[in-house]
Amino acid sequence: MSAALRPDLAIIAAQIAPGARVLDIGCGDGALMAALGARGVDARGMELDGACVERCVARGLSVMQGDADRDLADYGDGAFDYAILSQALQTMHRPADVVEQLLRIGKRAFVSFPNFAHWRVRASLLWSGRMPVTRLLPVAWYETPNIHHVTVRDFRAFAAQRGIRVEQAWFLSGDRLTSPAAAGWRAEHAVFLLG
Repeated sequence: MSAALRPDLAIIAAQIAPGARVLDIGCGDGALMAALGARGVDARGMELDGACVERCVARGLSVMQGDADRDLADYGDGAFDYAILSQALQTMHRPADVVEQLLRIGKRAFVSFPNFAHWRVRASLLWSGRMPVTRLLPVAWYETPNIHHVTVRDFRAFAAQRGIRVEQAWFLSGDRLTSPAAAGWRAEHAVFLLG
């Protein structure tokens, strides 16, 4: 995994071959797009935060300001080889619709999210009765952009109910890959490749 990228982004970047067309939804500062572009990938982005869009454009990245909950409908079917939604699923107002749009505009889709069933989250709720504040979830419940608390099992059930094929999955504990065995409580983050 690349040291320059957040671990989930490094996993995603390692799977994308040069020449691919990619849309990074919720691209933030453009780190993934820059890394992919350096490897010959046609990477474009969509970002809600205007300040992040300005930083991306200043870096020479192709980014549009937009809201994934409503603006993905503007893209054509199969316009990209990959549509990526990293660490943003839990912030979407209509996550099911967004995932359907990802799979419509991309031939394949990467979705990554924090696992809200991780053992530290469970322990914090059990022992303190409060939502945790951790390195990966660093703000109090009333300041978080998270509006849907998804778990690894929730996402697998969601994919199965909708007939979405999970091609591959990776699980992170801290910044390291962990076994899929008991990922529901061991993994802090999950990355899914959907087809």
